[in-house]
Amino acid sequence: MSGSLIDRNPDILGGTPVFAGTRVPVRILMEHLEAGDRLDDFLNDYPSVSRDQAVALLEEAKVMLAGGRNEAVA
Repeated sequence: MSGSLIDRNPDILGGTPVFAGTRVPVRILMEHLEAGDRLDDFLNDYPSVSRDQAVALLEEAKVMLAGGRNEAVA
């Protein structure tokens, strides 16, 4: 997947971070997961977001939370 995962544009939802090429706020994915929904539930509710986009965003978040390291934590 190439390009940015997230767009922030003041003309789209007041600059709320959204999945690139959509009007779907990134926080919606996090809210679905926090509520115990599966990734497929989110993707069914927001078909403009691709599985590749959602997975890439989650992988990037995981790396950031691990301190920028792309390695397994024991």
